[in-house]
Amino acid sequence: AAEAEADAAVRDLQRDVDALESAERPIAEYVAGGKAGELEKTAAEMSLLGERAAACEEKLATHEEARRRAHELVQSREKYKRSLEDNLAVRAGQEEELRLALELDACAAPDPEAFAALEEAQRRRARRRDELRLSCAESQGRVKNHREAMSECARELNDPELRGVDVALSKQVLELKTFEMTASDLDRYHGALDRALMAFHASKMSDINKVVRELWQRTYRGQDIDYIQIRSDAGSASGAAGKSSYNYRVCMVVGDAELEMRGRCSAGQKVLACLIIRLALAETFCLNCGILALDEPTTNLDAPNSDALARSLCDIMHARRDQENFQLIVITHDMHFAQVLGQREHADYYWRITKDDNQHSHIECENIYE
Repeated sequence: AAEAEADAAVRDLQRDVDALESAERPIAEYVAGGKAGELEKTAAEMSLLGERAAACEEKLATHEEARRRAHELVQSREKYKRSLEDNLAVRAGQEEELRLALELDACAAPDPEAFAALEEAQRRRARRRDELRLSCAESQGRVKNHREAMSECARELNDPELRGVDVALSKQVLELKTFEMTASDLDRYHGALDRALMAFHASKMSDINKVVRELWQRTYRGQDIDYIQIRSDAGSASGAAGKSSYNYRVCMVVGDAELEMRGRCSAGQKVLACLIIRLALAETFCLNCGILALDEPTTNLDAPNSDALARSLCDIMHARRDQENFQLIVITHDMHFAQVLGQREHADYYWRITKDDNQHSHIECENIYE
């Protein structure tokens, strides 16, 4: 027990020594780094700055006194300016008073020319009064004629043949306004539907071209065409309803160049493009239709492209293997194509159709690898 206490005391002393060394280390670094000299230098600089601040305060007090005197001078000059303006206003009033007095004196004396001008003005006003009276009489005559015409119209409206014409007119106007509002709403809805159809068309064309490009790059084994795309050009509106039309064309892309395939591709390329476009249409629009039928899809295709088409169809079957109603029907004379297409994971057998010597068809179930 004594040794344990001694060890504990030694550990406590060692911790105290470590703490003392840790506390002494910054002091030693402070002394070794010459911080004391820097402190004295800083104190001297602070003293110098204090003297400069006192000098600046004295200068500021001097400037403040000069500003005060200048402000008092400005105020005194403002008072003098107001006094001068008041004097000028008084003088202008006196001059205006003198001018008006002279005018009154001139008007007090009789002026023959002024009397003649007044008589001429009176004659003009008299002529204007006579013209207005004549115009008033003519207006009263027109009003009388209008009233007589209104009375005649009222008598005509009271005729049994025209009785209730105002109600019929109101009804017809109501129907016309209703038809106009309906036509406006239909035009607006037609525009919204047309815009929605345009957006749907653009979206579906983008999906189709995406599938076409993927299938072509995965199937075609040539180096002359990178991929194909379907381009749709909006045609002019036709018919009374102004329906929009589209012109579709298949283009082949090589690098940055794009050319229309018609008249520039071989028969095998045409067949492959046709199959790929049909597969893309089926992938885009026929997700709920599980039947895909191909009749002689390898016509005019060379061996590499035929093999690539079979593998693309295998990928489609693999992608749709969870779809319950999916069924692929292929009619072909190419046994190698059938063997590549009918792998064990997709099919176990195929149906062979043959004819005997009597031209009778026979259907036989055969294993793909036999």
